[in-house]
Amino acid sequence: MRARTRAITRHHAMLLWVRIQKNASGRPGPNVITGQYRASWDVKVTTAGGQVSAVVFTEAPQSRRLKYDFVGVDQLGRQYRQPPYPHIEPAYRQTEPGVVQALRTGVLPR
Repeated sequence: MRARTRAITRHHAMLLWVRIQKNASGRPGPNVITGQYRASWDVKVTTAGGQVSAVVFTEAPQSRRLKYDFVGVDQLGRQYRQPPYPHIEPAYRQTEPGVVQALRTGVLPR
């Protein structure tokens, strides 16, 4: 059962990762200038103490600014009036029902 749970978790984490990257490829998400932000996303799946978890994350400095918004001056003195660009939550909301269903049934989608 643990191997199946790990496979389901990994599958849906990778699906979420792909959807976030797709949503970070232009409107309504952030525009692609260099592709660096989109490429900065990663997935980490861990198994510890009989539990499986997955984290889809980025360490890109602009991630919070793109997710929430930013109005003001940054550390380099650049002025911003940037609205939030929805790209993470829409991907999560699209992925969540599938992972819940797969964990409930123990079956990966085809």
